Amino acid sequence: MANKRNTKKQESKEKQVKSENLNEQEIKDNNTEAEECNEEPATCEEDINNLEAQIAELKDKHLRLFSEFDNFRKRTAKERIELFKTANADLILDLIPVLDDFDRAQQSMSADTDADSIKAGVELIYNKLYKTLEKKGLQCMDSKEKDFDTDFHEAITEIPAPTEELKSKVVDVVEKGYTLNDKVIRYAKVVVGK
Repeated sequence: MANKRNTKKQESKEKQVKSENLNEQEIKDNNTEAEECNEEPATCEEDINNLEAQIAELKDKHLRLFSEFDNFRKRTAKERIELFKTANADLILDLIPVLDDFDRAQQSMSADTDADSIKAGVELIYNKLYKTLEKKGLQCMDSKEKDFDTDFHEAITEIPAPTEELKSKVVDVVEKGYTLNDKVIRYAKVVVGK
């Protein structure tokens, strides 16, 4: 038992000596650092000045970059608004000749009483209008006797199918559907057989 106590005392003394040595070493290191700062205070001040200059430069760059981005955002928003305002100008310019044809047709209808010539004129104008819209990407859906599809059709009503093949198919088209560049812009209003 006495040996254990002596061993513990020796260990605690060794720890105390080690901690004293560490404390002395820390004091020496601190003194060395203080001496270095005392020897070269100008370099510390120079470092501080250099760092402050770098900070000021980075702040300036950040401010300029932020301002440039803000100007870019405002400019693109303005361009986008202008684009929306004039987006249909192409289509309108292509439709003006059709409008001119309708004006001429109205003038000739007041003077001409021949129904066949009036009918032929209206068909010509319709075809011109349809071809103009087709060039812009408009397509008419062919829905009659096709399977009913909610992605393209809007069912107005269901009626008993006249034949067995027309069950769950489009029996009649009340209003044509249209796609613009393969995107549905108006659903076909249809009657479905049940």
